Amino acid sequence: MPNTQELQDLVFQVRRDILRMVHKVSSGHPGGSLGCTEFLVTLYNEIMDLKDGFDMDGIGEDLFFLSNGHISPVFYSVLARRGYFPVEELNTFRLIDSRLQGHPTTHEGLPGVRVASGSLGQGMSVAIGAALAKKLNGDDHLVFSLHGDGELQEGQNWEAIMYAAGNKVDNLIATVDRNGQQIDGPTEKVLPLGDVSEKFKVFGWDVLEIENGNDLEQVIAGLNEAKSRTGKGKPVCVVMTTEMGNGVDFMMHTHAWHGKAPSDEQLATALAQNPETLGDY
Repeated sequence: MPNTQELQDLVFQVRRDILRMVHKVSSGHPGGSLGCTEFLVTLYNEIMDLKDGFDMDGIGEDLFFLSNGHISPVFYSVLARRGYFPVEELNTFRLIDSRLQGHPTTHEGLPGVRVASGSLGQGMSVAIGAALAKKLNGDDHLVFSLHGDGELQEGQNWEAIMYAAGNKVDNLIATVDRNGQQIDGPTEKVLPLGDVSEKFKVFGWDVLEIENGNDLEQVIAGLNEAKSRTGKGKPVCVVMTTEMGNGVDFMMHTHAWHGKAPSDEQLATALAQNPETLGDY
């Protein structure tokens, strides 16, 4: 397992990857990607039990499903830096015929991607299905998923949340990125979500919170705690507070960078705040 400094170095490099990918094609979603960098770096390099290589079945290893697929830049960077495909392929983000489309898809055969995502609200159902398949296969590994808080405004989530609790899908850890922002503004102005933790509890889930999802030590501790609560008859929800655009001062505390690319000058400013640690692609 890497130490905290190694993980922090990877966080800096992933942020640079995100910014450079989105800038090159003047398209993409940097805000949520930056906000979830610590989470995905930790998940893939510290928390999940992964096999060497990749196959679609994922038997004998933990699985991850990205429900809010628009934050594909951080997903692609973390997968590449973990060795699923060449880091240089990040150069092809959102280009015609690239395997790295704006939302992850499966028909290009990109290692690490097991489901197309980006139609919000569907990832919970997919993750539950995979978790139940593991139970049927006698596979005691876990299924992890990530969801945006604005995404919870989609009703299908709550059908799935009820189903998971009702069927004791206790090998599932679903994390909600509680950054309080969505494409049209703050979630509390677009459609208030109320107490997300309490909602999941009332629906029958075991819930824990990570107060600062941009602090590596808190993320590591929180996800390890979540793992310790699996197998006890309830699905586990992690409500993780993050800052959209974290690590780039002018992208933070606003929804404006949900889906906007930086200019040349803005890219230079952003990169200056995130040192190159592992080598740019």
